[in-house]
Amino acid sequence: MSTSNVENVIIIGSGPAGLTSAVYTARANLNPLMIEGEEAGGQLMITTEVENFPGFEHGITGPDLIAVMRKQAERFGTRFITRNVTRVDFSAKPYKVFVGDKEYQAKSIIISTGASAKLLGLPSEKQYMSRGVSACATCDGAFFRNVEVAVVGGGDTAMEEANFLTRFASKVYIIHRSETFKSSKIMLERAQKNPKIEFITNAAVEEVIGDGKSMNAIKLKSTKTNETWTKSLQGLFIAIGHQPNTKLFNGLITTNDVGYIQTTPGTAKTNIEGVFAAGDVQDPIYRQAITAAGSGCMAAIDCERWLETQH
Repeated sequence: MSTSNVENVIIIGSGPAGLTSAVYTARANLNPLMIEGEEAGGQLMITTEVENFPGFEHGITGPDLIAVMRKQAERFGTRFITRNVTRVDFSAKPYKVFVGDKEYQAKSIIISTGASAKLLGLPSEKQYMSRGVSACATCDGAFFRNVEVAVVGGGDTAMEEANFLTRFASKVYIIHRSETFKSSKIMLERAQKNPKIEFITNAAVEEVIGDGKSMNAIKLKSTKTNETWTKSLQGLFIAIGHQPNTKLFNGLITTNDVGYIQTTPGTAKTNIEGVFAAGDVQDPIYRQAITAAGSGCMAAIDCERWLETQH
């Protein structure tokens, strides 16, 4: 089944980048169609408190921020489909976007599918997710007051999360597979100097242990001797990086070596004419709600100007 009318622009994804591009394209009378996905709103939907988004003096929860942005986009005429895009075809114009067997056509596309936190891939990690296991210290740190927790990872994110968690937890362990760290020297030193942080090196998390309701320990394995041991903990934070949500566009669009969509510097343009990218899907560096919103604005303006040249 296909729809015969061709949209001016289809926006794929619905975090701050997608919603900002919706506000701008809607105000430019482009009548955007947003296919927001079944888990609409992106990473902000699992963020309890956002205190660094300008304009909210007392902070706002992630879901509330998304709700406000969505209402604003809707007010200017954005239409929403709360389904997942299953396939895209950029081989010929108009571009095709499929939701199941339903086909939508568009003159231009804005990709704002975001990124997801990488996890260890353990069944027990999944079982205790949000029940002691978390991938976001800034979202969940306050739930771990006066207890011992661990952070898995060896990069800047792990150091940053560990330092942040010392505001709440009585003790924070940093667990890393080796003795060498990817993090910058300054971040590593800050963690090493923090009296509440202890390092467990040459160790990997084998299993999250709990009573079925919440976790209470982890099983560790030495990466040198294969010896295993158990450590009592109330929380485990996974800080091993992010994965851009670009599976849908594999082989269709130019990405960097870890999968982030490459845009022409200073623009939101991809290697495909009329296809633009905004937010965390093309930003491995900043990954903030405000930078995503800013790049959503860029994508909308680039898209609008490009469409003007096509008529």
